[in-house]
Amino acid sequence: MSDTYNDVVQSYGRCLRDKAFIDRFYQILMSSHPDIRAAFSGTDFGRQRRALRRGISTALMFAAGNDFVKGGVDTMAEVHSRNGRAPVEPRMYALWLDSLVQAVEESDGEFTGELARRWRDAMGVVIRYFSDHY
Repeated sequence: MSDTYNDVVQSYGRCLRDKAFIDRFYQILMSSHPDIRAAFSGTDFGRQRRALRRGISTALMFAAGNDFVKGGVDTMAEVHSRNGRAPVEPRMYALWLDSLVQAVEESDGEFTGELARRWRDAMGVVIRYFSDHY
């Protein structure tokens, strides 16, 4: 039986109660590397914030083994592949994940080191998938 990551899903729900969570994630991410700021030039951040909310939810379902979201993950992997409209070099995912975990730590009042590990495990599933399809 695969891991359902219910603890991470609950953590994400607590994070989303903090209206600043998504914006804080992007603040952290943008300051993590000059190439990231450049990659987001011209981005419609209203649309990007909505895409991130859905993307994290989809990634958590994918990590839990939900086949229903595979098509969406395939689409996201294509978008972020070397030939996609928003390519992301696999080396940059570590910065993305570090930024996400930092934003979660700041937003989730029940954050622990174990929960950080669980977030990394869950997001690692989709990061490996995206990297393999780069």
